[in-house]
Amino acid sequence: MDTSVGYTVRNAYQLLTTQDTPQVEGAAALVWHKHIPLKVSIFAWRLVKNRLPTRANLVHRGILSDAVAGCLCGCGATETSQHLFISCDFYGTLWSQVRSWLGVSGPDSFTVLDHFYQFTHSAGGGRAKCSFMQLVWLISAWIIWNDRNQRLFNNLGSSIDQLLDKVKRCSLWWLKANNVVFVFGFHLWWSSPLACLGFG
Repeated sequence: MDTSVGYTVRNAYQLLTTQDTPQVEGAAALVWHKHIPLKVSIFAWRLVKNRLPTRANLVHRGILSDAVAGCLCGCGATETSQHLFISCDFYGTLWSQVRSWLGVSGPDSFTVLDHFYQFTHSAGGGRAKCSFMQLVWLISAWIIWNDRNQRLFNNLGSSIDQLLDKVKRCSLWWLKANNVVFVFGFHLWWSSPLACLGFG
């Protein structure tokens, strides 16, 4: 940041987007990814810091009453970040579908940060493979949040199969947007993404 002119949004944006390695430790560092739109990284940062406006957080702030704190999917549980993104009877099943598509396995952790870290490293391999798994986790979480908001504000929601298709489509689009030599089409990507990237 240029200290002679003080704080500007442009300087903050440049700082966030030009850093190769985030200056934070642990799983929270994983929210910053070069193939992910900045708004998604900011969403993920809020998620891992438990700063999203989930119903539980809104109750805690006195904006909603306890009577409306339940999960939109009818699980009967309070809508916390942990519940919505990890253990919800509906949204929680997306992770096993995504792992099946990728051909990897692993347990689901019960905390968002642990889940993010474990998922990112669940395929093994080097830095490039972990970076791809990181991208897929961020996309999946973003899609869950957007679907949750569609249910809340528009009374519309997707099936798990439709959400999985969105994960596949977004991962392909976002990788292609940043890599002109990424030539794989939908069919091959739908069946074997790790092989497309030379990991399988």
